[in-house]
Amino acid sequence: RDRCLMALTLALSGTNFTTDKLALLALKSSITRDPHNFLTHNWSATTSVCNWVGVTCDAYHGRVRTLNLGDMSLSGIMPSHLGNLTFLNKLDLGGNKFHGQLPEELVQLHRLKFLNLSYNEFSGNVSEWIGGLSTLRYLNLGNNDFGGFIPKSISNLTMLEIMDWGNNFIQGTIPPEVGKMTQLRVLSMYSNRLSGTIPRTVSNLSSLEGISLSYNSLSGNVFKHFLWGIYK
Repeated sequence: RDRCLMALTLALSGTNFTTDKLALLALKSSITRDPHNFLTHNWSATTSVCNWVGVTCDAYHGRVRTLNLGDMSLSGIMPSHLGNLTFLNKLDLGGNKFHGQLPEELVQLHRLKFLNLSYNEFSGNVSEWIGGLSTLRYLNLGNNDFGGFIPKSISNLTMLEIMDWGNNFIQGTIPPEVGKMTQLRVLSMYSNRLSGTIPRTVSNLSSLEGISLSYNSLSGNVFKHFLWGIYK
């Protein structure tokens, strides 16, 4: 599907697009509902992506640095081409109705610091590749339909400060690798299907200011020591 979208875009335009423009046009083609016409009329192949709504470019390289499409009532899927936005440091799609699984190609976003996909309808497992986004400082996957287990690769997210996976269908135990995320200030995994004992490695999170693990089936003394309230 993605290959067809790219070929169609090139054929219709007759123009050589940059990698970033192709990636964003693939996203536009993957959106099935844009009730306020935010992208329908503004994201035109004949204009610079730097003038498109929700897009900010790097002044020096002219590459896309931020993509903020939050709370636009958009529906659709996330195409694999977004992984080609290699200068991206902020991706915010929160508060829409995106669905389907996250493309593994997102692991190519080596500069990404902020990722907000909350309040959508994303599903599937949170895969091991999430640990490849080692520059992340903010990661919000809350209020979706994610399932599966917490990947051990989260131990690679050593710069992460905010981690919110609340209100999903994530199961299994909290892996002890979470203790390696020493910059973490907020850890929220409330309303999932987690079970077992809270790993003692949570006590390594000396920067922790807020933690919410409520509405799971967790137990252990570490839980009692750190839980000061419900963070939502």
